[in-house]
Amino acid sequence: MNKTELVASMAEKSGLTKKDTEKALKAFEESVMDELKSGGKIQLVGFGTFEVTNRKARVGRNPKTNEEIHIPESNVPKFKAGKALKDMVNLSK
Repeated sequence: MNKTELVASMAEKSGLTKKDTEKALKAFEESVMDELKSGGKIQLVGFGTFEVTNRKARVGRNPKTNEEIHIPESNVPKFKAGKALKDMVNLSK
C-alpha cells in the first residue's frame, strides 16, 4: 500500500474527504517527526511506540573490496508494535 492508497482507505473509513484525510496524515507525520527530532517518544496504546535509539560507532566491511570502514554513531528511528497490533497480525495466519 502506498501513501495514495492509504489516504483513500482512511478517507473511506473516516467519512472525510481525501483532501482532509491527506492533511490529517501529513499533520500526523510532522508531529511524529518533530517529537522524535526532539528526543521524545510517542506511545499509541495497542498500536505501538515510535522512539529514537542510538546506534554506536562500529567497524564495518566493504563487501566489494573487503576493506574495513568506520561507521559513525547515529540516531535511528524505531517502531515497536503494540500487543493489539501483534495479535491482529497473528490472527491472519
